[in-house]
Amino acid sequence: MDVQREVTGLLVAWRSRESDAEDRLFSAIYDDLRRVARHQLRRERDGHTLDTTALVHEAYFRLVDQTRTDWADRAQFFAIAARVMRRILVDHARRRRAAKRGGARVAVTLGAVDGHDSLTVPIADERAETLLAVDSALTRLAEQESRLARVVECRFFGGLTDAETGAVLGVTERTVQRDWAKAKDWLYEALRA
Repeated sequence: MDVQREVTGLLVAWRSRESDAEDRLFSAIYDDLRRVARHQLRRERDGHTLDTTALVHEAYFRLVDQTRTDWADRAQFFAIAARVMRRILVDHARRRRAAKRGGARVAVTLGAVDGHDSLTVPIADERAETLLAVDSALTRLAEQESRLARVVECRFFGGLTDAETGAVLGVTERTVQRDWAKAKDWLYEALRA
């Protein structure tokens, strides 16, 4: 039995409340969830307080708490997992920014210069700001072209292939490729402004 069918079967079993389905599902998808988490954390700053394991576990707890979701298959599960991980990272960046006065700033102290005392200069945490800017732009894109935004979530945040993204969205690989190109262009212009 291939992995796609196995995970789909486990999702159905879990939804049906089979006794050990959740444990079997977690074992079957754990490595893939770690791959998605590593993919997302690669863009984060060094020393991020969330590591791969913490992100996987937080996402998993949020995913299994979604009792209203009618899981169709593995691809849909991972598309939603990518969205959940994005939300976790964005929420983390917002909390981090809110915790510091003056937004997302890090205080850097410079030594005494020309007989003056040391000086503390706020330096922006650029990666957190970039993540928040991408999230904001993606939210705006979703309001205009929801499928393009979903393609970005699947491809950029989830690391899904064109085929997996097409399966989730119910479109062809070629449509995914066109949408991905359009979405990248739109985001480039939005982030440049």
